[in-house]
Amino acid sequence: MLAAHGDLDRAVRVGGRLACVSLLAPLGVFVADASVLHIHLDHSMSRLRAPEGSGPLRSRDGIRLHWWRLAGPAILGSVGIADALAQAVRCQTPRFSVATVDSILHLSLLGHDEVRDVFDHLPRRYRPILRMVDASAESGPESLMRLILRQLGLRYRTQVHIPGVGRVDFVVEGWLIIECDSKGYHEGWAKQKVDRERDLAAAALGYTSLRPLAEHLLYRREVVVEAVRGLVAAHR
Repeated sequence: MLAAHGDLDRAVRVGGRLACVSLLAPLGVFVADASVLHIHLDHSMSRLRAPEGSGPLRSRDGIRLHWWRLAGPAILGSVGIADALAQAVRCQTPRFSVATVDSILHLSLLGHDEVRDVFDHLPRRYRPILRMVDASAESGPESLMRLILRQLGLRYRTQVHIPGVGRVDFVVEGWLIIECDSKGYHEGWAKQKVDRERDLAAAALGYTSLRPLAEHLLYRREVVVEAVRGLVAAHR
């Protein structure tokens, strides 16, 4: 939580509590965008201060305000994780919300029962998100890739160990390996050489490998959809 201390101080100066994705991102939880400060306020708050310096809060201060009633207690200038999740589900698109829930479960910040309680307090239109959750996803891009495979109606397994290759993110239809590459884990020539060696070992066993970038899964989803469709069509 240390990484969030600056934002927590800013939230308190405004007169509220650190909330939503601004609370979750420093904990390592995947969120679509944490560039804007999210603050929860009580309904009784009317005169809000700017987070920097003095004066009233202005629209150009780059802050998203949340007024929804909290389900749990506030904690030292912030909302609780369950309330932050509820806010993040409301704030993000459904596919990003699924990835956020996956991440919270994978990190054991909340258990399955606690997550279900969160959705019990949300409007019913958010319930389908819960049915698509899978705590085995180790990153947001993996969650987004899984949703694409579900949409295409393809059979897949996650976190599969292949002898001579190692553990891979997905094996699709028994022959397609998909690895969701991000800069943090695959940057540098040494790491790229390891990836190439793994791809060669997989090819020797009859697998095809596909490595969509995180930015493709986040911002250019249709490119990944068409790539997978093309490979599957060619294989058939």
